[in-house]
Amino acid sequence: MEGVGTRVGVIFIFGLIAGSFLGIYLSDIQEKKIFPAVLPRCVNCGGNLHWYHFVPIFSWFFPGGVRCKCGKKISIWYPLIQVGNALFWAVTFILCGFHLHTILYCLTISALFALSLIDARTFQIPFSCNIFIGVLGIAATILDTGKFLDHIAGFFGVSALLLLVYFLTHGAGIGGGDIKLMATTGLLLGFRDNFIGFFFGCFYACVIHMVRMRFFGAKSRFAMGPYLAAGLLTAIWFGDKIADWYLYFVER
Repeated sequence: MEGVGTRVGVIFIFGLIAGSFLGIYLSDIQEKKIFPAVLPRCVNCGGNLHWYHFVPIFSWFFPGGVRCKCGKKISIWYPLIQVGNALFWAVTFILCGFHLHTILYCLTISALFALSLIDARTFQIPFSCNIFIGVLGIAATILDTGKFLDHIAGFFGVSALLLLVYFLTHGAGIGGGDIKLMATTGLLLGFRDNFIGFFFGCFYACVIHMVRMRFFGAKSRFAMGPYLAAGLLTAIWFGDKIADWYLYFVER
């Protein structure tokens, strides 16, 4: 148990570091850059930022919690993103085990985390996020040498259905970024888990957005990316258990 706790702690630290780079990526996307710079500029005064501004947690409390020379405080969102990403990574390793596939899952979850924040504000999923997940999907397909067809089926399964919806509704029913997302995650997860992720994403969207519309005055239009990301996270964490429960229920 002590060894597991140590490994989870190490994963948490790596998650914090990755979360720091995630903050850089989100900062650059906000400035409408396609690919993030290594060290971006301050969004307040345009001055160069230094490496110590992006040390996880530390950068928010010291030195003085400021960015560049203008005295602009680093947003609380930076440490929240870092800690959030670290928690996602730690929980993923606890639930999925310590193996190569879990590393791919963690990187995918970071990308889902980023695109959810962006899509919620802009109604667009960055193409770079889908490219990144697609590369991870190719890696997963290579690792699963005996499941090549399952990964290919995952790529086309949900995305083909969404593409049909896109053409039938002339783009009003689903966004192109959502189609690409489900294609790349399908390549990564395979047909079963990608379908589970899509199902739960739609479920979350229906329930949560109806509550938002009923009690918080939200409009009918909403970003689907965050809900799909939540569904895919459910599939990554609990896909095997959900499939086992379903088969048990059907075969009774």
